[in-house]
Amino acid sequence: MSNGKTNIVQTLLSRAHSPDTAEQLFTERIKYKPLHLRPTSPTPADNRTRRRRHALRKKEYFLRHQKPKPLSAREKRQSGLYNLPKEECKYAIFKELNRMWVEYMREILDLGPGAWRQQNLQNQQLQQGPRALVSALSHGSKLVSADFHGAEIEVVRSRCAGRVGIKGIVVRDTKFTFMVVTEKDVVKTIPKEQTVFRFSVPLPQPNDTTERKDVAAIGEGDEESKELVFELHGSQFQNRPVDRANKKFKWRNVEYI
Repeated sequence: MSNGKTNIVQTLLSRAHSPDTAEQLFTERIKYKPLHLRPTSPTPADNRTRRRRHALRKKEYFLRHQKPKPLSAREKRQSGLYNLPKEECKYAIFKELNRMWVEYMREILDLGPGAWRQQNLQNQQLQQGPRALVSALSHGSKLVSADFHGAEIEVVRSRCAGRVGIKGIVVRDTKFTFMVVTEKDVVKTIPKEQTVFRFSVPLPQPNDTTERKDVAAIGEGDEESKELVFELHGSQFQNRPVDRANKKFKWRNVEYI
């Protein structure tokens, strides 16, 4: 047997190898080699913790490989996604958006270049005379499903007298409100309920004398009639723009304010 200062493994190696080889093998393979130990019989609590940890790692793996969950309405409000910076709420900035909206409405109402002249020529061939292209029967459903972001609206009637006369460009169209920016760069939120709004769509400018005569005939000789004016009843318009796209147009009797 070896004494207390010599390891038993060194003693066994010295019997099979030379002293230098035995010392080298003991240093490289035994002395500095880590020995990992684990309990041979883990307790039930350890098994339960290991299963829970394995389930969490499995859940994290599947969550990493899935598409991110969309934010809820409350999370969007808390994150400030719909907040408009004050330095960007300028009437001059949204004026260009209004110009784009006018072109968008002209396409919806079939008021593109030459549309007035083409329709009037067809009416003259049928001996019906010139008449307006836009009517509630033909374009009512298109106006109901239109997007009003960028429209310049004005409150003409309301249960709240303080809102009458407010005019501005729509920067946000929600289910129950219109948020507009006025010419004084003031942002106002106007409820749709019990409120009547007015907006207009300028007619395209005629390019020649023939079309100029047609427009004059349609406007009954009034040169100031260069835009189509509409009134929007907010109580009948309480829908989001994305929901109005597939909504069917229905005739209803409304009570004027």
